[in-house]
Amino acid sequence: MLIQTLYFALCAYLLGAIPFGKIIARLAARIDITKRGSRNIGATNVARELGIKWGLLTLALDVLKGLVPTLVFSLSYCRADISGGMALAAVSLCPLLGHQFSIFMGFRGGKGVATALGIYLALSPASCLLGLLIFLLVVLKWDFISLGSMVSAGLIPIFLTLFHEPKPVVLASVLMAALIYSRHAENVLRLVRGEETKWKQR
Repeated sequence: MLIQTLYFALCAYLLGAIPFGKIIARLAARIDITKRGSRNIGATNVARELGIKWGLLTLALDVLKGLVPTLVFSLSYCRADISGGMALAAVSLCPLLGHQFSIFMGFRGGKGVATALGIYLALSPASCLLGLLIFLLVVLKWDFISLGSMVSAGLIPIFLTLFHEPKPVVLASVLMAALIYSRHAENVLRLVRGEETKWKQR
């Protein structure tokens, strides 16, 4: 099982490392999205710079690169035993690591929220839907995408625990939340200073 897990982990990382936002911006508008707006390769920045349809395409592709490898591995191996749970946890981290530390971008990348959404959807659809609901409620209330993303990421491990997911999977979700928080450090500072841009102002 070790060889299969390593193979899946490598494929998951490489798929996660594909910078779809950067590629879409280059093909659709001949611009380098890493030098425009927030300089992020994610759907929010793409939507702001290129329009909502390109942002939605970026969102869909970033979600899929988290969903596909995690779901395929999850369906291939039993998550109930400890080795299966640990293997699934390891593989599920790899698309997010690929997105945030892309080998195709000099080990730089995006914040990983959409990719994490795909991973959570594969791991626990119920937990993912609850997290998505929380995200929407926060954004509707305060109009900050970053705040909604961080609140949801922080609550997902709790939801996974409530739905009795394997402990290694819960731990992986904690690590994913930490990775997402680390990429939102500047957003946190702007929120504290009252300088974060609201979605409707963009």
